[in-house]
Amino acid sequence: MRSPVLFLVFNRPDTTRQVFEAIRAAKPSKLYVAADGPRLNREGERERCEEVRRIVTAVDWPCELKTLFRDKNFGCKMGVSGGINWFFENEEEGLILEDDVVPMTSFFQYCDELLERYRYDERVGVISGCNLISKRYTPTESYFFSRYNHVWGWASWRRAWQHYDVTMQSWPQWRDNGGLKIISDGSKLFESQWRNTFDNVFNGEIDTWDYQWLFACWYHGLITALPFHNQTQNIGCGADSTHTTGDTPDYIKESIPEILKFPLRHPQTIERSVEADALIDRLVFGITPFNSIKQKIGQIPVFGEILKQIKKVFINAGLKLAAERR
Repeated sequence: MRSPVLFLVFNRPDTTRQVFEAIRAAKPSKLYVAADGPRLNREGERERCEEVRRIVTAVDWPCELKTLFRDKNFGCKMGVSGGINWFFENEEEGLILEDDVVPMTSFFQYCDELLERYRYDERVGVISGCNLISKRYTPTESYFFSRYNHVWGWASWRRAWQHYDVTMQSWPQWRDNGGLKIISDGSKLFESQWRNTFDNVFNGEIDTWDYQWLFACWYHGLITALPFHNQTQNIGCGADSTHTTGDTPDYIKESIPEILKFPLRHPQTIERSVEADALIDRLVFGITPFNSIKQKIGQIPVFGEILKQIKKVFINAGLKLAAERR
């Protein structure tokens, strides 16, 4: 493969090993590895971080390896965004994989080809390997365009990443000037949900880096290419993951990765699919009238506590049933 790869890792040897094997099979000529440091209050984490670093430096193919190994822990927000900043300071373009995202073999060729095809097209900001509606939306081309820049395996250019601002300083003015309304397709539910989400990120209530990247793309009018078949599998859902700690959502279970066929069939126009984005709104982000009502009820203190207790009962019942089956 032609493009350099950035591999973002932390403390999970098992998932890291699986992703590294996929990278090894692709044999990139340049591999960047950014590793966050261990947290001082987590028993055994230093040892796990050291094992991860041993795994990712076992390069046995012709490759230029560059590492950014942190001594301290920067967390999801600054650790990941800092690693990507470092990557694009050194490269004009490339692929980004995290330690729990296993790519298909065709992911690398797909990204290589589209990075070159849209290198100078300012309308396109991201090439994503992640399609979470792959069984619900089937275009005739090999990929389509979306307003959503899914980051479970993606690629981009320095020209696009330069718009990234982890602090989202442009958000309040853009929000107040109707920025969300411009891209909402007339959906008030869309506007409400993303206003709340971006407000929470801006106020530091969510420790993450990816919503800021989504906002940057929306603010600068960038769209994303999503593949016909999902090209990556997230194996990080579970207790050890940072955000996806619950059961695997149905849309992930449905989106089984498949090999893309080459040569690629390219779309005739560079326009996002309103139909696909509506499906992503509903199935992936839960932007529905029912969920909106449930969220509003949950914000009422008494009802919110009742909903928490009901959820706790169902979770405990599920755990008990699972234990009995074992």
